[in-house]
Amino acid sequence: MVVLNKIYTRTGDKGDTALGNGARVAKHALRVSTYGTTDELNATVGMARLHASGVMDDRLSLIQNDLFDLGADLCRPEMEKDAEAEYPPLRVVDAQIARLEAEIDAMNADLDPLRSFVLPGGAALAAHLHLCRTVARRAERLSTELSTQDSVNPAAVKYLNRLSDWFFVASRVANNNGKDDVLWVPGANR
Repeated sequence: MVVLNKIYTRTGDKGDTALGNGARVAKHALRVSTYGTTDELNATVGMARLHASGVMDDRLSLIQNDLFDLGADLCRPEMEKDAEAEYPPLRVVDAQIARLEAEIDAMNADLDPLRSFVLPGGAALAAHLHLCRTVARRAERLSTELSTQDSVNPAAVKYLNRLSDWFFVASRVANNNGKDDVLWVPGANR
């Protein structure tokens, strides 16, 4: 259980922070930037939810919870020591990825195939979901870079990859099932 009874601790005043395993690193460390970007993504999902309702809002709520799981996963390196930890670290699991895939397939079933790239925009929800997609891609790029330097749960990287796809398909759903997508017209302004 998380207990937050004091919001400021002053422990990071010199520019470092604690990881999930207690190790202290610079606040600008790649791992911190990676899980910080998932936090930013969660905030963009919160903004998108201002325009969502029903099933879409329910799914976005699940994603927000997953993003906290993902942040907890990414802030805890040394996966090989998970079994030795006093408290089992929270890791993203394949079932979370499978849920995203099933939702993508269900949403995509009612969409016409694309014949052009989609410009971010259309309905307010669609525009916000495109922003979520781009932040998810940035988080994914950071996580893959981090994986070249330190341990990263492969399921965490896969989750971010699938999530950006989810946001793209969901944006099309939000644009009247793709009927109101804003399509790119190559060279239109030459």
